[in-house]
Amino acid sequence: MKKEVLVILGSPNSPSGKLSDISLSRLNYCVNHYQTGNLILCTGGWGAHFNTSEHAHASLAKQYLIENGILEAVFLDFALSGNTVEDAVKAKEILSKLDNIRLTVITSDYHVNRVKLIFNEILKNYTIDFIGVQSHLDKDVYDALERHEKSAIDAIVKNGLYY
Repeated sequence: MKKEVLVILGSPNSPSGKLSDISLSRLNYCVNHYQTGNLILCTGGWGAHFNTSEHAHASLAKQYLIENGILEAVFLDFALSGNTVEDAVKAKEILSKLDNIRLTVITSDYHVNRVKLIFNEILKNYTIDFIGVQSHLDKDVYDALERHEKSAIDAIVKNGLYY
């Protein structure tokens, strides 16, 4: 039986470190689906578009998960990434030290197709399940994110993935 690693992709937080609704939806999914024996890998460092606080997004995520009942011992090193491609590249480095694992990558509904494209290439030697958590955003915000994702996917398809 393979050990499951829950990989929670980084998302925005405020300059003071307050987690966004998008972050909370991903983290709450993790809390609700965590089972004894799972490991957890949080991604997200800093970036102008998602985290300008003094703390890495991954450490804010871990703190929230611990406050919600997950034991510190199950956390792997942080993947201190600045974007989705770095999420996969930095996660691969951490995961390469483990044997007999399968991944459950937790992101948002609007983001899941690009995540699949990236992770299925960079982490192609792993068994991966993808979870696109419902984001509950205003329609205008959601539509703008969907347009961004479509354009990012089109660029990957056209130019390939660089990592």
